[in-house]
Amino acid sequence: MSDLAYTIGVDLGGTNLRAAAIDRAGNILDKTSGATNFEEGRDAVLNDIAGAVNQLRARFGSSGFYGIGIGVPGFIDIERGVIVGTHNLLGFDGFPMRDDLSQRLSTPVILENDANAAALGEKWMGAGRDVNDLVLLTLGTGIGGGIISGGRVLHGHVGMAGELGHITAIPGGNPCGCGNSGCLEKHASATAVEAMAKLVALGDHLTAKDVFDLAEQGNPLALMVFHHMGTALGLALATLINIFNFPLYLLSGGVLPAWKFFAPVMLAEIEKRSFTYRHTKTRVEPATLGNQAGLYGAAYLPFLMHKLSAGA
Repeated sequence: MSDLAYTIGVDLGGTNLRAAAIDRAGNILDKTSGATNFEEGRDAVLNDIAGAVNQLRARFGSSGFYGIGIGVPGFIDIERGVIVGTHNLLGFDGFPMRDDLSQRLSTPVILENDANAAALGEKWMGAGRDVNDLVLLTLGTGIGGGIISGGRVLHGHVGMAGELGHITAIPGGNPCGCGNSGCLEKHASATAVEAMAKLVALGDHLTAKDVFDLAEQGNPLALMVFHHMGTALGLALATLINIFNFPLYLLSGGVLPAWKFFAPVMLAEIEKRSFTYRHTKTRVEPATLGNQAGLYGAAYLPFLMHKLSAGA
């Protein structure tokens, strides 16, 4: 396999660690996964990452190896390779993760926000393959976002662009831990769905899946929750469409199965609030790679860096 060109993508989450060797054509050659044991300390987690990478690299060799990309939750100072704000990676806030792993693995490492990596994955091998400009919203426990412009992640001046979950969607709305109120993720995430279900007396301990099941049965209160979610998403997406005039806006994440309940309201809101949407072929669609998007995007990072350095 000496002529095989491949990279290793790593998706580090609050509960799971996944790694995959992926070739230039986007084929997953092999992958590994396990729990992230933060209770054992930062060094144990770093050793687990290094072990997963070394396991894959030993199988496919080093001659065609392009490098390692890692997607992580939280704010990243791209220039320094440091996570500067994360609630999910205990012990990593302010830690020079990129340089530490690069030293452990004797290979350059590219660190990227997980939602940015997912957006890049959708651009490379998912719903965005036919465009160079797109926005991705990840609807999960919170709401993340990634912006791809000219085929590359839009980072902003220190790497914190794309925090789309903290767009003010509902002025004067629910308070958010970021210090704002009315943030999109407080009105359209899985956590928001659960909070709204409690607020309208659907139940005290319902999950977003429970609310979805009730909506499937025609429960008017559950349907109202998703109506509100669609309104918030429509307001945010209309703003994004008006700002960027990109051809494609994607939604992914655990709340996506409820698309049929929130999307009609969302699209109607966009239609009402965006002249650009009404008069262009702007698409708002579900993403297609699911939880593999971050792995694909992380793996694509070394290929993209090589492509850019070669002037291609």
